[in-house]
Amino acid sequence: MPTTYTPPLRDQQFVLHELLKVTDAYAAIPKYAGVDADTMNQILEESGKFCAEVLLPTNAVGDQQGCVLDTKTHAVKTPDGFKQAYTKFVEAGWGTLTADETWGGQGLPHLLSFAFSEMQCSTNQAWAMYPGLAHGAFSALEAYGSDAQKATYLPKLVSGQWLGTMCLTEPHCGTDLGLIKTRAVPQADGSYTLTGNKIFISGGENDLAENIVHLVLAKLPDAPEGSKGISLFIVPKFMPKGDAVNAGVGERNPIYCTGLEHKMGINGNATCQMALEGATGYLVHEPNKGLQAMFIMMNGARLGVGLQGLALTEAAYQNGVAYAKDRTQGRSLSGVKAKDKPADPIIVHADVRRSLMTARAYAEGGRAFGYWVALMIDQAHSHPDTDIRKNCDAMLGLMTPIVKAFMTDNGFNCASDCLGVFGGHGYLRDWGMEQLVRDARINMIYEGTNAIQSLDLLGRKILKDNGAALTLFGKEVEQFLGQAMSNTDMMEFAMPLMELGEKLPKLTTSIGMKAMSSGDEVGAASVDYLRVVGHLVYGYFWARMAHVALTATAKAAQDGVAVDPFYTAKLHTARFYFQKLMPEVDSCMARIKNGSTSLMAMDEALF
Repeated sequence: MPTTYTPPLRDQQFVLHELLKVTDAYAAIPKYAGVDADTMNQILEESGKFCAEVLLPTNAVGDQQGCVLDTKTHAVKTPDGFKQAYTKFVEAGWGTLTADETWGGQGLPHLLSFAFSEMQCSTNQAWAMYPGLAHGAFSALEAYGSDAQKATYLPKLVSGQWLGTMCLTEPHCGTDLGLIKTRAVPQADGSYTLTGNKIFISGGENDLAENIVHLVLAKLPDAPEGSKGISLFIVPKFMPKGDAVNAGVGERNPIYCTGLEHKMGINGNATCQMALEGATGYLVHEPNKGLQAMFIMMNGARLGVGLQGLALTEAAYQNGVAYAKDRTQGRSLSGVKAKDKPADPIIVHADVRRSLMTARAYAEGGRAFGYWVALMIDQAHSHPDTDIRKNCDAMLGLMTPIVKAFMTDNGFNCASDCLGVFGGHGYLRDWGMEQLVRDARINMIYEGTNAIQSLDLLGRKILKDNGAALTLFGKEVEQFLGQAMSNTDMMEFAMPLMELGEKLPKLTTSIGMKAMSSGDEVGAASVDYLRVVGHLVYGYFWARMAHVALTATAKAAQDGVAVDPFYTAKLHTARFYFQKLMPEVDSCMARIKNGSTSLMAMDEALF
């Protein structure tokens, strides 16, 4: 039985229009002022159809077939249906949604692309990575490319004729990019010759597009040691030819795929070992300032990976619910529910419901949080008010590691739990659940492991600036609570949030004090700390969603009409989140308070 998927349009529209009120937010941004709710809804409906009807059927095929490398030509064939799906994607102009009109885009809000990407990843994460990386390359070059580079590469990346990659990691180094050995030697014509090896390059070679724009980190001959000596280069698979407007592809550049990684999941995406054998490249931005430019793409990728965690949570939930409603086994402990059947559907069992409700709560909470972050991207880039742009940018810096780590931790755990709903059948390929688990695991690793995201949050984003950005978010929470507490029905949601908000500053201060004597205290606390902050964020959005649902319920009662079941379900899920998931913060805080001693005391020889 293949996996099933229904685009979560009702919940997407709820988040956009009832929770975030995005049309009001966009009315204050001139370039988006004309984007109305009907337009956004229509785009979501059509993009949802594309994902459910075109991408979903390719997901299991991609997992089973994987990609195939021709070692003689270095060409990679993607799984059956991938190229056809990509052709439809390009022909429909889906890649042009949010790009600036200067480069052939439609100039729509990034939030719409975020919502579309969620559905892509729910239906085929491996496939979605190909256009996702092109979008990232576009963003980096739009921010730091020269006028000539923009004219040559951006229209092709927007249209989808050309794809992109980020070539960072090398065999001897992972996240520590200061150790890279790839070298770039300047040439008389202003170009550079690059030599070296890269690994784990997603989409590094494929047959979907006519060209691939590799963004490669390398070091110049006189580069300083470490990360201060990294430069960024455009290294196209085929050299562009012709004028910028009608750029085509010319001779093959010697950057080749020499091997495909044999992976646990995302088999439909070509994860490549790449060799640069005197390849021609072009410097982006300034010498030795490559990380600054690449961070545009890296941070975008981290948000995208968090989105993958959300997407697989949604997919796991939908398939788990469908199975639990159909599968009959055992009887409810509180009495027979299906008297006409020899057993009850397993959705009546408490632990099955725990798995499903956990996935639902994390999916809906993650959607609210993720779309809010996407709205801030639009505001940070385009709002006419300088202070709003500055505050949104600061908030994005704080929230990026939470999006990446909290969402992907939840995604893997929920995929695993929903697999368990299927019992032994979940362990078989037939149902597609074991693929979700395998695909979800990489999301916790690439673009900086979740442990690194946790260190970034606690060390760089909070302790380094004395929690300025966290304080800014705390004020937003306090402002909401000040309004919500006047409604007695909100107390069950507001009180746990308020209590956590009061505990967090004290917890942060205690970690900072301990860190003065030992940096290991930060390392020991960081993962648990991110979980605590993640629950503060999700708690805030669940309280807001509960407030909207209560308001709608009260209005229905006032108008004498039936309550929309959507709001009833939203309130049930909110209660589950606060009663069953948020209490995780207590165990996290206990571990943090116990410090680093038990972690670091044992001599390494005893391991």
